[in-house]
Amino acid sequence: MNPFPAPAPAPRHSIPALVGWLLLCFGASASAAFGSPDAWYAALHKPSWNPPPWIFGPVWSLLYGMMAFAAWMVWKQGGWRQQRGPLGWFLVQWALNAAWTPLFFGLHLPGVALLEMLLLWAAITWTIRCFWTVRKAAACLLVPYWLWVGFAAFLNLTLWRLNP
Repeated sequence: MNPFPAPAPAPRHSIPALVGWLLLCFGASASAAFGSPDAWYAALHKPSWNPPPWIFGPVWSLLYGMMAFAAWMVWKQGGWRQQRGPLGWFLVQWALNAAWTPLFFGLHLPGVALLEMLLLWAAITWTIRCFWTVRKAAACLLVPYWLWVGFAAFLNLTLWRLNP
């Protein structure tokens, strides 16, 4: 039994759908309009292992691309009609992803942002599980995102503890 069955043939409108998923995923970064790194963040005490600021753009670009491709792969297995559950969870985690930036950078609420990020991490976990039942490769594409959010949650916790 092959654990990675061949994908179903792509519908004719598959490429525009991929573009839509890419726009959606990269659209999460638009929440930076409601708060982005500023003087408050620059003044925070940070751990020695805090990543340099330049790393976040490339990492998130790669992760958003992988997220979009994963969602598209699941969508191709019957669209919204057949994949409402997995794609619905994808949208839940996407909304939680977009909400973190305004909470942390905009409202300067690292404790609330941490709680929100833990919900995000749980939602990503569930999305991976749901995607696994549809397309294992799509679930695997979300694992780096899950790992990065886990790291970011630990960084968020550390920043909150270093800056009471």
